[in-house]
Amino acid sequence: MCADKALTHLDETGTARMVDVSGKAVTARSATAEGWVRMAPETMDLIVRGEAKKGDVLGTARIAGIMGAKRTHELIPLCHPLGLSKVSVDLEPVAADSAVRVTATAKVTGQTGVEMEALTAVGVACLTVYDMVKAVDRGIEITGIRLLEKSGGRSGSWHADDSGQDG
Repeated sequence: MCADKALTHLDETGTARMVDVSGKAVTARSATAEGWVRMAPETMDLIVRGEAKKGDVLGTARIAGIMGAKRTHELIPLCHPLGLSKVSVDLEPVAADSAVRVTATAKVTGQTGVEMEALTAVGVACLTVYDMVKAVDRGIEITGIRLLEKSGGRSGSWHADDSGQDG
Protein backbone atom coordinates (compact mmCIF):
# COMPACT_ATOMS: atom_id res chain seq x y z
CA MET A 1 0.00 0.00 0.00
CA CYS A 2 1.27 3.45 -0.87
CA ALA A 3 2.02 5.71 2.08
CA ASP A 4 -0.09 8.54 0.64
CA LYS A 5 -3.31 6.50 0.55
CA ALA A 6 -5.58 6.78 3.56
CA LEU A 7 -7.93 4.07 4.78
CA THR A 8 -11.31 5.41 3.71
CA HIS A 9 -13.37 3.36 6.17
CA LEU A 10 -11.78 5.13 9.15
CA ASP A 11 -12.43 8.70 10.23
CA GLU A 12 -9.73 11.02 11.58
CA THR A 13 -10.06 9.43 15.06
CA GLY A 14 -9.78 5.86 13.74
CA THR A 15 -13.47 5.05 14.11
CA ALA A 16 -15.02 2.80 11.46
CA ARG A 17 -17.46 4.53 9.13
CA MET A 18 -19.30 3.94 5.89
CA VAL A 19 -17.69 6.02 3.16
CA ASP A 20 -19.80 8.93 1.88
CA VAL A 21 -20.00 8.42 -1.89
CA SER A 22 -22.64 11.11 -2.49
CA GLY A 23 -20.11 13.42 -4.14
CA LYS A 24 -18.72 10.77 -6.48
CA ALA A 25 -19.63 10.65 -10.14
CA VAL A 26 -21.97 7.93 -11.36
CA THR A 27 -19.92 5.81 -13.75
CA ALA A 28 -19.99 2.33 -15.25
CA ARG A 29 -17.92 0.08 -13.00
CA SER A 30 -16.94 -3.57 -13.20
CA ALA A 31 -14.72 -6.02 -11.38
CA THR A 32 -13.59 -9.58 -12.04
CA ALA A 33 -12.23 -11.95 -9.41
CA GLU A 34 -11.06 -15.55 -9.35
CA GLY A 35 -10.54 -18.41 -6.93
CA TRP A 36 -9.63 -22.09 -7.05
CA VAL A 37 -11.10 -25.20 -5.44
CA ARG A 38 -8.46 -27.96 -5.38
CA MET A 39 -9.50 -31.55 -4.68
CA ALA A 40 -8.66 -35.21 -5.16
CA PRO A 41 -8.84 -36.38 -8.80
CA GLU A 42 -11.67 -38.78 -7.88
CA THR A 43 -13.71 -35.86 -6.55
CA MET A 44 -13.08 -33.89 -9.72
CA ASP A 45 -14.27 -36.86 -11.78
CA LEU A 46 -17.44 -37.08 -9.69
CA ILE A 47 -18.20 -33.39 -10.35
CA VAL A 48 -17.46 -33.57 -14.07
CA ARG A 49 -19.59 -36.71 -14.48
CA GLY A 50 -22.46 -35.00 -12.63
CA GLU A 51 -22.70 -37.82 -10.10
CA ALA A 52 -22.45 -35.93 -6.80
CA LYS A 53 -25.19 -37.08 -4.43
CA LYS A 54 -26.28 -33.49 -3.71
CA GLY A 55 -26.83 -32.76 -7.41
CA ASP A 56 -25.35 -30.40 -9.99
CA VAL A 57 -22.28 -29.02 -8.19
CA LEU A 58 -21.25 -26.43 -10.76
CA GLY A 59 -24.77 -25.19 -11.48
CA THR A 60 -25.59 -24.86 -7.79
CA ALA A 61 -22.31 -23.06 -7.09
CA ARG A 62 -22.98 -20.64 -9.96
CA ILE A 63 -26.37 -19.67 -8.51
CA ALA A 64 -24.91 -19.41 -4.99
CA GLY A 65 -22.16 -17.09 -6.22
CA ILE A 66 -24.67 -14.80 -7.92
CA MET A 67 -26.81 -14.75 -4.77
CA GLY A 68 -23.72 -13.99 -2.66
CA ALA A 69 -22.79 -11.01 -4.83
CA LYS A 70 -26.29 -9.60 -4.45
CA ARG A 71 -26.04 -9.84 -0.65
CA THR A 72 -22.50 -8.53 -0.19
CA HIS A 73 -23.67 -5.47 1.72
CA GLU A 74 -25.32 -7.80 4.27
CA LEU A 75 -22.14 -9.83 4.75
CA ILE A 76 -19.30 -7.30 4.67
CA PRO A 77 -19.55 -4.44 7.16
CA LEU A 78 -19.59 -0.95 5.65
CA CYS A 79 -20.26 -2.09 2.06
CA HIS A 80 -22.87 -0.07 0.21
CA PRO A 81 -25.97 -1.85 -1.09
CA LEU A 82 -25.75 -1.74 -4.88
CA GLY A 83 -28.25 -2.19 -7.69
CA LEU A 84 -26.07 -4.60 -9.64
CA SER A 85 -26.67 -4.60 -13.38
CA LYS A 86 -24.84 -7.90 -13.98
CA VAL A 87 -23.23 -10.74 -12.09
CA SER A 88 -21.75 -13.70 -13.94
CA VAL A 89 -20.07 -16.67 -12.30
CA ASP A 90 -18.16 -19.24 -14.33
CA LEU A 91 -16.82 -22.54 -13.01
CA GLU A 92 -14.24 -24.30 -15.15
CA PRO A 93 -13.00 -27.77 -14.24
CA VAL A 94 -9.23 -27.94 -14.79
CA ALA A 95 -8.46 -31.65 -14.81
CA ALA A 96 -4.68 -31.18 -14.99
CA ASP A 97 -4.77 -29.32 -11.65
CA SER A 98 -7.61 -31.39 -10.17
CA ALA A 99 -9.34 -28.10 -9.49
CA VAL A 100 -12.27 -25.91 -10.40
CA ARG A 101 -11.39 -22.35 -11.39
CA VAL A 102 -14.12 -19.94 -10.37
CA THR A 103 -14.37 -16.49 -11.93
CA ALA A 104 -16.98 -13.84 -11.29
CA THR A 105 -17.69 -10.48 -12.86
CA ALA A 106 -19.93 -7.85 -11.30
CA LYS A 107 -21.13 -4.67 -13.00
CA VAL A 108 -22.96 -1.56 -11.83
CA THR A 109 -23.55 1.99 -12.90
CA GLY A 110 -23.06 3.86 -9.67
CA GLN A 111 -20.92 5.84 -7.27
CA THR A 112 -18.84 3.01 -5.82
CA GLY A 113 -17.05 -0.04 -7.16
CA VAL A 114 -18.02 -3.70 -7.24
CA GLU A 115 -14.77 -5.39 -6.24
CA MET A 116 -16.29 -6.78 -3.05
CA GLU A 117 -19.27 -8.16 -4.95
CA ALA A 118 -17.03 -10.02 -7.42
CA LEU A 119 -14.85 -11.37 -4.59
CA THR A 120 -17.89 -12.41 -2.55
CA ALA A 121 -19.38 -14.21 -5.56
CA VAL A 122 -16.16 -16.20 -5.96
CA GLY A 123 -15.91 -17.01 -2.26
CA VAL A 124 -19.51 -18.19 -1.98
CA ALA A 125 -19.25 -20.27 -5.17
CA CYS A 126 -16.04 -21.91 -3.91
CA LEU A 127 -17.63 -22.69 -0.54
CA THR A 128 -20.64 -24.18 -2.31
CA VAL A 129 -18.43 -26.54 -4.33
CA TYR A 130 -16.87 -27.65 -1.04
CA ASP A 131 -20.26 -28.12 0.61
CA MET A 132 -21.61 -30.18 -2.26
CA VAL A 133 -18.77 -32.77 -2.16
CA LYS A 134 -17.32 -32.57 1.35
CA ALA A 135 -18.81 -35.96 2.23
CA VAL A 136 -16.39 -37.63 -0.20
CA ASP A 137 -13.37 -35.30 0.15
CA ARG A 138 -12.69 -33.34 3.35
CA GLY A 139 -9.23 -32.37 2.05
CA ILE A 140 -10.54 -29.85 -0.46
CA GLU A 141 -8.60 -26.60 -0.50
CA ILE A 142 -10.01 -23.20 -1.43
CA THR A 143 -7.19 -20.96 -2.56
CA GLY A 144 -6.12 -18.01 -4.68
CA ILE A 145 -9.16 -15.79 -4.22
CA ARG A 146 -8.12 -12.45 -5.66
CA LEU A 147 -9.19 -9.50 -7.73
CA LEU A 148 -8.14 -9.85 -11.37
CA GLU A 149 -9.28 -6.48 -12.67
CA LYS A 150 -11.53 -3.52 -12.05
CA SER A 151 -12.64 -0.57 -14.12
CA GLY A 152 -14.50 2.67 -13.62
CA GLY A 153 -14.50 5.33 -10.97
CA ARG A 154 -11.92 7.92 -10.12
CA SER A 155 -9.06 5.41 -9.91
CA GLY A 156 -9.76 4.05 -13.39
CA SER A 157 -8.72 0.58 -14.51
CA TRP A 158 -6.53 -1.88 -12.66
CA HIS A 159 -5.30 -5.33 -13.69
CA ALA A 160 -3.62 -7.83 -11.36
CA ASP A 161 -0.60 -8.16 -13.64
CA ASP A 162 -0.14 -4.35 -13.58
CA SER A 163 0.02 -3.94 -9.80
CA GLY A 164 3.63 -4.91 -9.21
CA GLN A 165 2.33 -7.27 -6.48
CA ASP A 166 1.66 -10.33 -8.63
CA GLY A 167 4.23 -12.92 -9.76
